[in-house]
Amino acid sequence: MTDTMTTSAPAQRRHRPGGGGKHTAAPARHRRDIEGLRAVAVLLVVAYHCGLPIVSGGYVGVDVFFVISGFLITGLLLREATSSGTISLPRFYARRALRLLPASALVVVATVAAAALWLPPLRLTGILSDALHTSIYAMNYRLAAIGTDYLQAEADPSPLQHFWSLAVEEQFYVIWPLLILLLKKHRGVALSLLTAGSFAISVWQTQASAGWAYFGIHTRAWELGVGALLALGAVKLPRWCVPLGLAAIVTAAVCYTAQTPFPGYAALLPVLGTAAVIAGGTGRPAGVLGLAPFQAVGRLSYSWYLWHWPVLLIAPFALGRPLALGENVLAALGALILAALTFALVENPVRHMARNRPWRGLAAGFGISVLCATLCVGITTAAGRLNGPSTYAAPAVTTTNLRTLLGATDRAVPENLTPTLAKAAKDKPRFYREGCSGGFDDAEVKKPCAYGDLASPTTVVLMGDSHAGHWFPALEEAALREHWKLVVVSKSACTVADSLIFLPELKREFTECVRWRRDALDYVRSLRPAKVVLASTYPNSELLGVSGTQEEAWVAGWRKSVRAVKADGTRVYFVNDTPWMAGNTPECLSAHPDDPAACGRARDQAIAKQQRRDLVMATVRAEGATVVDPSPWFCTDTFCPAVVGNLLVYKDQHHVTTAYSKLLAPLLAEELR
Repeated sequence: MTDTMTTSAPAQRRHRPGGGGKHTAAPARHRRDIEGLRAVAVLLVVAYHCGLPIVSGGYVGVDVFFVISGFLITGLLLREATSSGTISLPRFYARRALRLLPASALVVVATVAAAALWLPPLRLTGILSDALHTSIYAMNYRLAAIGTDYLQAEADPSPLQHFWSLAVEEQFYVIWPLLILLLKKHRGVALSLLTAGSFAISVWQTQASAGWAYFGIHTRAWELGVGALLALGAVKLPRWCVPLGLAAIVTAAVCYTAQTPFPGYAALLPVLGTAAVIAGGTGRPAGVLGLAPFQAVGRLSYSWYLWHWPVLLIAPFALGRPLALGENVLAALGALILAALTFALVENPVRHMARNRPWRGLAAGFGISVLCATLCVGITTAAGRLNGPSTYAAPAVTTTNLRTLLGATDRAVPENLTPTLAKAAKDKPRFYREGCSGGFDDAEVKKPCAYGDLASPTTVVLMGDSHAGHWFPALEEAALREHWKLVVVSKSACTVADSLIFLPELKREFTECVRWRRDALDYVRSLRPAKVVLASTYPNSELLGVSGTQEEAWVAGWRKSVRAVKADGTRVYFVNDTPWMAGNTPECLSAHPDDPAACGRARDQAIAKQQRRDLVMATVRAEGATVVDPSPWFCTDTFCPAVVGNLLVYKDQHHVTTAYSKLLAPLLAEELR
C-alpha cells in the first residue's frame, strides 16, 4: 500500500566506476502496471466506503494492497541483499518511517482535531486511544478486541479505523527482513511455511472468530507472503494472466458482500488475481493500467486511503445530517484533493530525507510519532475543558415519581446524572465480569452463576441474551428482598426463541447459539425452578432456513422454547423488549448537553416491529406464560426519554443502565409475584 513501484527481481551485481570492490544494485525498473493496480485497489476501497452498491465487496482492495506490498518490499530487500551481501535493518526501518509516518501523522492529528470540533465529545477518549494505537501500529488488534465484545461491537466506527491495514503491514515487516537476513539459503522454505500456515489459520479463524480473522496479522500474513513469494521466485506468467487477474479482483469486489466470511477461502480470489496481474505484467507494457488516470490515482493511493475514511465519517456530523450517495462521492473526491496536497507537500518531499543516514531517519520517525501523540492528547484535553459540566441538578427518581418524571422536560443533562456519561460504556451488570456470559464462539452454559439468597429453596432463572442481562440488577435486588435464589443463564446476541440467526460479528450462522440454547434449556429444566424469566432483544433479525414468513418462524421459535421450560411447579414469564433509541444515547447527550430531549425517541419508533411483538406475546400467553410489558416504565404514551430525573436510561443505544434497572426492581418483583 505504501511502497515505490519497482521490479523486485534481484539485480545483477556490478562494480562502481572507480573500483573499490564494492557492489551496488542496478537501478530498479518502475512498474507502471503496479502503480495502476494500486489505483484499482484504492478505487475499490473508496467506492465501497462511499456505499456504491455495485462494489459490495470493495473491501478486497485492501487484499490487493497487501499482495503488492509484499512483492515490492521483498524485491527491495532482495536487491539490497544481492548487491551488498546483507541488509541494513536501520536503513530499512528508516525508509519505512519516512515513507509512512509524515503523511499518517498529519492525517491522524487532523482527524482528531476534526473529531474534537464536530463529533460527539464523548467519542474523543476512544478516538484518542485509536490515535495512540495507530502510532505504534496496533490498531488492528484494538479493533479485533472490540469486535469480540458484544457490548462494544455495536459502537460507531472510528474515523481512524482504516489504519488497521497499515498495522498489519508493519507487523509483517518487523519479522520478514530478519528472516531474509538470517535464512539466506532457506528463505523460500521459510516464507512458504509462513504463508501456508497463515492461510490455514485464516481459514480456521474466519469460521471461529471473524473479528480476529479479519484484523489479525496471523490471518493476513499469507496475503503479503504471496506477494513476497512472487518476488523471491521472480515469477513470470503469460501476458494473458493480467486481464484474468483483474477479472478475479473485480469479480470479488462485485460478488462479495459484508456477509461473506472473510478472509479465509474467499480471500484467495482477489489475492491470486493480484498475483496474476503482477506476475503477468513483469517486463511488459502496462496496458490499461498504464493510462494516465490510473497512474495519477496510483501515485496518490496512500494519501487518498488515509484521508478518505475520516472525511466520509466526519462530514455528516459537520453538515448535521446523513449524506446521500452522491454526496459521499463528492466527499471522497474532496479527500483526493487533500491527498494530492499531502503527496506534494509532505509525502514526496520527506520520503528521501536522511536516505544515507538511517539513524537520523529513525530519530525523525520517532520524533514524528511522539509529536503526533502529544498533539492528539493536547487537542482532546483542550476539547474536554471547553465542555464544562452542567450546573443543573435533577430530582432523584423513585418508583413513586417515575411516571411524573417520564413526562418532564429537563433543561440540561444533570450534573448528578447516574451513571455519568463518561462511565456509561463500562456500566455492565456484574455477572459479565464474573464470567457468566460467554463470547460469540463459546457455546458453554456457564454454571452455577447464582445470586440473591443462595440458601433459598425458591429458584428463579433469568434466561436470555443481553436484553435479559440488563434486567439482572433489578432481579438481583428483587431476589434479595424476596429471598429468591437467582440463577443467570445468559449468552449475548443469542435469542431464547428456538431459531437460527446470522450473526454479523461472525459473518456466518450463529451455530454456537443453537448449541448453547439446547444445553441451556436442559440446564434450566434440571434446576426445577419456581420461576423462569425469559427475555431477549425484540425479534428484528431475520431467521435462517424458514419455510413460511418471518413472523410465523419467530412465533414457532418462541412457542417451542416456552414449552421447553414449562413444568409442574414452574411459572414462566416473558419480558417484552425495552425501547431502542435512535443511536448511542450517552454520545448523543454529550453532543446535546442543553437539550436531552433531542436524544429521546418517539414511542412508535422506539418500540419497533409491533406486529411481530404482538404475535409473539399472544403466542407465549397461549402457552401459559405471563407477559411483562415494561414499556410504561420507559415511555409516556408518545415519547421515550433518554434521561429520567437523575438517571441515565441507556448505556448505549438499547441496553439499560444498571442504575435504571435497579430502580425498576420493585415494579418487576410485583409482576413476578
